Amino acid sequence: MTASPPPREPAPLPPRVEPGRGSSGDDPCGAGRVQDRVGRAYSEALGEALRRESGAGALRVMRPGEAHTLEYRAERLNVHLDEDEVITAIRCG
Repeated sequence: MTASPPPREPAPLPPRVEPGRGSSGDDPCGAGRVQDRVGRAYSEALGEALRRESGAGALRVMRPGEAHTLEYRAERLNVHLDEDEVITAIRCG
């Protein structure tokens, strides 16, 4: 007779978005609050301002040709750049 494998622990729960940090339904990361920055040249200072003003829990800058995880995180602000470091889109994810 073979022994049973040990029981597995349940998967951890996804992170909770704190109230007041962009947690409203369709815009959990607050991307709607910073859409006026699309078309501007990206800088580290602008990135920090985007994160702060949106209320997002995290910021991810996405440049052409870079690999990124497909993990969706509602509280994360994704800033998409083109080859010239100009912001082309700002979305949650």
